[in-house]
Amino acid sequence: MNHLYYLVRFFTFYFFLSVALTAANWPSWRGDLAGSGKVSDNSVPLKWDSKKNIRWRVPLPDRGNSSPVIWGDKVFITQATDVDKRRSVMCFNKLTGTMLWQNGVIYDKQEKTHKTNPYCSGSPVTDGRVVIANYASAGVVAYDLEGEELWRRDLGPQIHVWGNGTSPVLYGDLCIMYHGPGPNSALYGIDKLSGRTLWKRPIEERDDPKREDGFRGGNNGIVGAFTTPIVIKVKSRPEIIISGANSLQAFSPEGGEELWHCFGLNPLVYTSPVYDENVVLSMGGYFGASIAVKAGGEGDVTSERLWLDPRSKKNRLGTPVILNGYAYFVNMSGFAECVDMKTGKIIFEERLPSTGNNAASWASPILVADQVFVTNQSGDTNVFRAAPKFELIATNSVGEYSNSTLAVSDGAIYLRTHKSLWCIAK
Repeated sequence: MNHLYYLVRFFTFYFFLSVALTAANWPSWRGDLAGSGKVSDNSVPLKWDSKKNIRWRVPLPDRGNSSPVIWGDKVFITQATDVDKRRSVMCFNKLTGTMLWQNGVIYDKQEKTHKTNPYCSGSPVTDGRVVIANYASAGVVAYDLEGEELWRRDLGPQIHVWGNGTSPVLYGDLCIMYHGPGPNSALYGIDKLSGRTLWKRPIEERDDPKREDGFRGGNNGIVGAFTTPIVIKVKSRPEIIISGANSLQAFSPEGGEELWHCFGLNPLVYTSPVYDENVVLSMGGYFGASIAVKAGGEGDVTSERLWLDPRSKKNRLGTPVILNGYAYFVNMSGFAECVDMKTGKIIFEERLPSTGNNAASWASPILVADQVFVTNQSGDTNVFRAAPKFELIATNSVGEYSNSTLAVSDGAIYLRTHKSLWCIAK
């Protein structure tokens, strides 16, 4: 692959990133290629309830864990409906909540999942030209922004007792798709316009008899990664970073070649990696391991880890946000955590309030200036300060069960619950 092609792809990365920031788009899960969750618009409301600062609320046909993505005046979500075995993308007007279109596929074959993980848990992705959704065993499907199907790919059955939850990523003309977890887990590079596979790299998933997570000492522990890849720039090259079972890996977007890998994760991973312009943080699931390592390495960089925490005290599912050298997230028990990126030390662990009877959190936070926004399963969005000293700022409830991550556009927050899609704005 020639140098000119590399440069075109390299600058395309920054073109799409700058478009997303300046046009108030939220094109992917957590808002950008790096999955940072950082919001450039600080005018979002700080306080709301089911009536206050609500621009609109639209009922949804079934439950779902995916998050909204936004381009221009359109909001997109993935939606599975049990009654007709349909998996689809729904498109709404951003200002009014009017549904503009819905298109999808019927899939009536058996596919395993956890009862708390409905199909279509992965969020869609868009770049203003295509909208791409991961339907797992039902395939990967691309639409134009008016809802016409452009292509459909069958990547084979997705087989895991807990289902899946990964979201596709768009990097220039490349759709990066992790098809997993399960025995056929692989990272794909797909042409976004045709659906043609440009490259494919298997992602190994295996148990570890020495694992220290919640399956420690047992047999037949759950194995697999529910991660969404990120794309970062380091040392003048782009890297695809993915948290897999047992290891953190980096690949080249050009041909999918592995750049480096770092062992230390446990065999079960829920979160996605996160990057602070220097260090990649990856956290395992079910009381699993966490590791931090500098990006830009070559080959096996396990010996270059900054730190390893072999077992967390709490179960972690949400992916952190990072500010000034500290990572912030909420664990599955509903405690806000702050972790020092340099050492892995937990700076604080504070229980967040819940207006209902369920403080558990599956959502990943977003970061607005120095404020962390994250939603729990009672439909409360807690806001706390991104600083080493804990400070609760607000608790805002809509009173509906949610496992979804917030999206932001033009001063409005978009929240998906199991019942509704909400637009929260001053």
